[in-house]
Amino acid sequence: MSMPMIEACRVIAQGREDAVIVSTMGAMFLFDALEVRQGRVDSVPLMGGAACLGLGLAMARPDRRVIVVDGDASLLMELGGLVSVASQRPHNLLHVVLRNGTQFTGLANLKAPVEGCDFAAHALAAGYAHAERFDNAAEWATGFARLKDLPGPCFAELQVEPLPSRLAAGGVQTEIPDLQFSRMGDGARALRAWLQASAS
Repeated sequence: MSMPMIEACRVIAQGREDAVIVSTMGAMFLFDALEVRQGRVDSVPLMGGAACLGLGLAMARPDRRVIVVDGDASLLMELGGLVSVASQRPHNLLHVVLRNGTQFTGLANLKAPVEGCDFAAHALAAGYAHAERFDNAAEWATGFARLKDLPGPCFAELQVEPLPSRLAAGGVQTEIPDLQFSRMGDGARALRAWLQASAS
C-alpha cells in the first residue's frame, strides 16, 4: 500500500503552521504545485544534504519547527546525516522521507540504489527520539499532527507512489535548467526575509 506523493506533501502543507520546510527535488515540485511559496528552502542541487541543511536551520532557530522532506535516494546518498542530526538532538526537527524506490522521480525514474532499507529503523538506531512508518494519507495526516509537536528529532517514513516518468521510451533527457542551480540561494534569501518579517 502507498499514497500519492502529492497527498503526502499536501498533509505537510496544510498542517505546517509556521514551520520552515526543507525539501528535496521530488517534493520541491509538488510544493510548487501546492503553492507553498514562503518559509521554504529547497536542497537542490545539494542532493543528500537536506537533513543537515534542516539541522542547521533547527539549531539556528530553536523557536521554529523545521520539517525536512527528504527522498529515499537522496537520504541514501548521505545516510550519515541521520547520525549528524541525532547527535545534536534538535527538539524542533521533523525529518520526513518520501520512499518511492526511485531517483529523479518524475524524470527518468531511475531505480533507487538500494531496496528494502528500513529508514525508520536506521533513524532510531542513529538516536532519533521517535520514528514511524506510514503507507496511506489518512494515517499520515493523523501521524503528522502528532509528530510535528513531539520533542525531536522525529522521523517519518512514507511509502509513496513514484511520479510518472516524463521521458518516453527512447526519449532524450533534457538538461537541468539554470534555475535549479540558483533556486537554493534564492530560496535561502527569501527564507531569511520571511523569518525576519515574522519576527518583527
